[in-house]
Amino acid sequence: MAQPLVIILMGSKADLEHCEKIASAVRGFGLEAVLRIGSAHKTAEHALKLVRAYEASGRPRLYITVAGRSNALSGFTDGAVSAPVLACPPPSDSFAGADVFSSLRMPSGIAPAVILEPVNAALFAAKLFGQFDPSVHQAVLAFQKKQAEKILEDDAAALGKG
Repeated sequence: MAQPLVIILMGSKADLEHCEKIASAVRGFGLEAVLRIGSAHKTAEHALKLVRAYEASGRPRLYITVAGRSNALSGFTDGAVSAPVLACPPPSDSFAGADVFSSLRMPSGIAPAVILEPVNAALFAAKLFGQFDPSVHQAVLAFQKKQAEKILEDDAAALGKG
């Protein structure tokens, strides 16, 4: 199987910090990530050209789209590709967290998933590709074990204080 690729497509440079968190976590699972900027509203032809090139690559891929407010990018991308699309909208002070409504309501036949936390978006990608790549699967298991160990450590510390 060809090396899987996670394409992180953001609507603007304003989303870069959020996308870098996703990319770092994706790479932590041993997957390749690429960051791209393309707006469904302002540079539709450019965004379409980007996703068409990745679609033509033949590599296993997952698109993580990052756009706030009117998230046309996720639906636009999902309608143009055959690979899964995951919307991970950036945090927003204007919406007390993230503007999720435009990510949740898509037209019939357009089906991006939605995950708000950057690390969880990466974990989703790793679980997906881990079904086919044993090293990614092992990275997911190691991550889950570390998460469980932290809870057990916290429980032991809490017991000692009670």
